[in-house]
Amino acid sequence: MQLLRKIAFPISLIYAAVVHVRNLLYDLNIFESKSFKTPTICVGNLSVGGTGKTPMVEYLVALLTKEYKVAVLSRGYKRKSKGFVLASPNNTVEDIGDEPYQIHSKYNEVPVAVDVDRRNGISKLEELVKPDIIILDDAFQHRKVSPTISILLTSYGSLYNDDWYLPTGNLRDSKREARRAHIIIVTKCPHDLSEKAQKAMISKLRPRGDQMILFSCLKYSNVHSEKGVQTEVDSLKKMKITLVTGIANPEPLVEYLKNKGLLFEHLSFKDHYFFTQEDIEILNAKDYVLTTEKDYVRLKGRVRNLHYISVGHSFLNDGEAVLSAELKKSIKQC
Repeated sequence: MQLLRKIAFPISLIYAAVVHVRNLLYDLNIFESKSFKTPTICVGNLSVGGTGKTPMVEYLVALLTKEYKVAVLSRGYKRKSKGFVLASPNNTVEDIGDEPYQIHSKYNEVPVAVDVDRRNGISKLEELVKPDIIILDDAFQHRKVSPTISILLTSYGSLYNDDWYLPTGNLRDSKREARRAHIIIVTKCPHDLSEKAQKAMISKLRPRGDQMILFSCLKYSNVHSEKGVQTEVDSLKKMKITLVTGIANPEPLVEYLKNKGLLFEHLSFKDHYFFTQEDIEILNAKDYVLTTEKDYVRLKGRVRNLHYISVGHSFLNDGEAVLSAELKKSIKQC
């Protein structure tokens, strides 16, 4: 795979040129970026997958629903429906996509919609739901919308300014576009990341004077069964476990489980993978299947002995208070 990526370097140069021209056309207002009456919070990244966008969207939902009527708008990647869809109890994963379905299942009082056309999706939510805030999931590169506040995620150990363009690297947008972010969050940091290391990382990212950089680490939950029973991870040490992942970067979860002393086989699938009947038959022959929350919504009701572990963000320093204050200040100014 690495050899193929290196061979594809000339293609990455063409991709980079297209990305730069597109952004230039928006910068020159030849292509229009539209603002909306409803405050919008964009969560995204410059690379393909693996920075923790969905847990961050869920974090913002939990944070902001205490004071505001929040709606979430996503593309609904790999869904089988078309156009605008406002999630309802009758929708399936295939209707709206795994990540929106996960958010809708967890926060069923929060309107969740999908639409490839973000402008149309925002307009529909304003008409049908009238939210106080709309969170745009994975929308940093979608410049047809000019959000109220943009949150850019980049993973510790895989910073965007150490990366290169697709298909040689993982960048889908220019590193230079990081300047559009109001807040940059370095995700998946070690829990004990020192102040010195944080300052070194800030120097490496070279933020603008008005840009805020925060640091977060992953926080895993107990293990949940389909019946809602919770089990501590430590109690699974003697179990014969099959870990199933269909996410962009399963390594943090794999490392976490190994550090907990669990022994398991790992069946890794590509991101957003829809499991075939053959896959299901193989999994049903396993004693204990553990998966991610995103994969769980595609496997529940099909696999026996199915369990999942969810993940969230935990901020270092006083990052949570700083983020909350900054968001509320920006919303109030609208």
